[in-house]
Amino acid sequence: MSIAADTRRETLNSLKQLQDCRQSIWLDYIRRDLITSGEFQRLVEEDGVHGVTSNPTIFDKAIVAGTDYDDVLRSLLAGDPDSDALTLFEKLEVEDLQMAADVLRPVYDQTEGEDGFVSIEVSLLAWLMTRREASRRRDV
Repeated sequence: MSIAADTRRETLNSLKQLQDCRQSIWLDYIRRDLITSGEFQRLVEEDGVHGVTSNPTIFDKAIVAGTDYDDVLRSLLAGDPDSDALTLFEKLEVEDLQMAADVLRPVYDQTEGEDGFVSIEVSLLAWLMTRREASRRRDV
């Protein structure tokens, strides 16, 4: 047996032991290729990942680091060339979160809603913009 296989088995056993202690394993980042490659599905099914969280900085790095989002960005811009960066970012983010939630749905069902969640921190800019818009509406 290879060292990699031994290490993988030990990691799997450690993750399963944590689950036996009623601890949920969450992945702390999300990337489109992680989902589309099937790797996230494998992490959920084989390693017992029960949720995923991320933040705008990590998500931004995933967009900038590779080409996974290029075609989608081109398509979004073709449909609305005047889209601002925040709008584009949010559309990509929501799409990835929805795909991750689809993968985690069986976990949610199995745990009767105790696990199987996807979360993302709200960016400070988005929060401030929402707050400002709500304030304007109150003033009208």
